[in-house]
Amino acid sequence: MNASYMKQSSSELQPLAEALNGYLADIGVMDIKLHNLHWNVEGRNFFALHEKLEEFYEITHEILDDVAERVLTIGFRPLASLKDFIAKAGITELPSEAVDGDRILDILVEDFIYLLGKSREILELADSIGDQGSVDLMAGYIAQFEKTLWMLNATR
Repeated sequence: MNASYMKQSSSELQPLAEALNGYLADIGVMDIKLHNLHWNVEGRNFFALHEKLEEFYEITHEILDDVAERVLTIGFRPLASLKDFIAKAGITELPSEAVDGDRILDILVEDFIYLLGKSREILELADSIGDQGSVDLMAGYIAQFEKTLWMLNATR
């Protein structure tokens, strides 16, 4: 099942593909959640948060594509439906309702901490089987999420 240029066997890559698909599900739900917050933000920080949330969901779009392509690169199929995302994701949806900016910051910090942890887990798994491509991908997300968390916490 895996591409002939990969040095790992399909059985070695299977747990990584499953972890990446879980990550893909988390990012997919996060993307929708960010749109929800973008549309429903209210309060004194409306303008700044509205703009920042748009930036965040543009980033999640890129991550979604990169992770799906990584799953394909290692010889597996990425999850590609909202039903599958919701079933597999650890990040939860929110109802469509007004959300105060301070609450949004709390939600974002919680979710980015979760994604940071998942990124670290996948990096360790990829490193243990010698998949440098996945290690590099996750290392970039770790740096990005750490910086995002620093900025979000500085805002509170």
